[in-house]
Amino acid sequence: MTDNLPIGPTPVPRAHARIATPLSAREAAQKLEATFLAEMLKSAGFGKSDNFVGGIGEEQFASFQRQALADEMVKSGGLGLADTIYRSMMETTHDA
Repeated sequence: MTDNLPIGPTPVPRAHARIATPLSAREAAQKLEATFLAEMLKSAGFGKSDNFVGGIGEEQFASFQRQALADEMVKSGGLGLADTIYRSMMETTHDA
């Protein structure tokens, strides 16, 4: 019954994951800090308004607003987490 299944060679796992370039590592660190800031803004209640009726649409647009604000905060220096994360990523890359 399984004789007709096309089974190819088993893929060989790579020994090492792709090493991040400094630019991609910097971008990843900034995205991580922005995501963290967006969650902090959400926890602080940013984007909730008493002027609207609420609902799923309001929450969706509030999340876009929080993410845009967090992205801008990171561009202007943020909390400094992106730099710390970036340095940590680069140290790990050069340990091999």
